[in-house]
Amino acid sequence: MAGLNNGTRRLRPNLLITGTPGTGKSTTASALAEATNFRHICVGDLIKEKNLHEGWDDEFQCHVINEDLVCDELEDVMEGGGNIVDYHGCDFFPERWFDRVVVLQTENSFLYDRLTKRGYSGTKLSNNMDSEIFQVLLEEARDSYKEEIVTALQSNTIEDISNNVASLTDWITTWRP
Repeated sequence: MAGLNNGTRRLRPNLLITGTPGTGKSTTASALAEATNFRHICVGDLIKEKNLHEGWDDEFQCHVINEDLVCDELEDVMEGGGNIVDYHGCDFFPERWFDRVVVLQTENSFLYDRLTKRGYSGTKLSNNMDSEIFQVLLEEARDSYKEEIVTALQSNTIEDISNNVASLTDWITTWRP
């Protein structure tokens, strides 16, 4: 049941914003946190800051995260509610943590430009493009959470991001445990 956590009710919801790298997760999460006074938790930054990883993957140019350590680190924070978690994966987070799971999606031409500007190339670029084309993160979210809490939102333009933040702010305002 949404809002229930270990027998107690959260007073504020938790949201997960996920999607392929380059879809605007951090931008959206940051703007939403500012609009709602919620805590923005960028899991990628948390992994680096707290060394919640098992080393570096040279092929994909990223840390190999330790999912158990990440979940242990976040457990107490998530219990209180009022969190916007931002990460490109979602299947390892406990289902009970989230009241809304937002999957950002971006058209290929926009995504390709964003990722190449970040310096993505080779395997990293092609894997992320394939992930978006085949809607891997949307399927992962649908497989991991109740259908009624998973929402896919377009994130191609600044206007899309503004509309998404406004819509999610409205949802937070009307949310009830």
